[in-house]
Amino acid sequence: MTELDIHPTDMIRAAGAVVWRGPESAPEVALIHRPKYDDWTFPKGKLKSGEHVIAGALREVVEETGITALLGRSLPPIHYLKGGRLKRVDYWAAQAISDDLHTAVDEVDEVVWLPLDEARRRLTYEWDAGLLRALTAVPLRTTPLILVRHGVAGSRQEWKGDDDERPLDENGAIQAEVLADVLSGYHPTELLSSPSRRCVQTLEPYAGRAGLEIRRDRLLSETDYDSRASLRLVSEAMASEQPLVLCSHGKVLPELIPALVDRPGDTHLRKGAFMVLHRADGKVVSVDRYIV
Repeated sequence: MTELDIHPTDMIRAAGAVVWRGPESAPEVALIHRPKYDDWTFPKGKLKSGEHVIAGALREVVEETGITALLGRSLPPIHYLKGGRLKRVDYWAAQAISDDLHTAVDEVDEVVWLPLDEARRRLTYEWDAGLLRALTAVPLRTTPLILVRHGVAGSRQEWKGDDDERPLDENGAIQAEVLADVLSGYHPTELLSSPSRRCVQTLEPYAGRAGLEIRRDRLLSETDYDSRASLRLVSEAMASEQPLVLCSHGKVLPELIPALVDRPGDTHLRKGAFMVLHRADGKVVSVDRYIV
């Protein structure tokens, strides 16, 4: 399980993806050539100030390869020293949903698709070969179920009205916009939410961009949560073959997560944070956690 933060540190942060296409039994991966270093590697680059690591990975893939990618599970991050500072590069498995190769940056002069064995021989760095091994450790094609805790919504104690009507505050609204950027990488086609205003508002920016309706269900609310009925609802979502986002509360999600994930570890999610359950053949094969 991976949890990624975007808070500034002295560490250099970068992100990219191992993009694949073709059948899972014989995939090809996209490599880039950088003339400055005369190396072959995977698309990646530094994060912009305040940029979420997932949004940075998606942007770098498009800029360096022209590929629009569908994010899968996270791969092991790479760490190395750059100018005396520690650099961390986070990677994802990502399926190409467009493969018209072109580059929009001067740093890259060639992009190629290669079978795994040929890619392993072409790669300049041993750590990139390690990413190839991680890529095929579990099924390549997975379907995400994304569990989101609503964004920051001010103080429960200071709110005078019905708590289900308590809205996101300014910081929560920013989190919802960032979440919309991030969710675009997973292309969810179904949105399920507690009817509480703060939960619905957390999904509204993505829903607006994607042209999707937000389905509300009181079994995901704090007031009407029922352990048996609510779990049945979420189990039905797990069985769906569609990529789905479910938004609920800090008092509800920790009750549901252990029933969905073997050895889930810490089930607490910060406000605005989310957990991605990557499913294949009816099983959860990988779990990622992210902070917004």
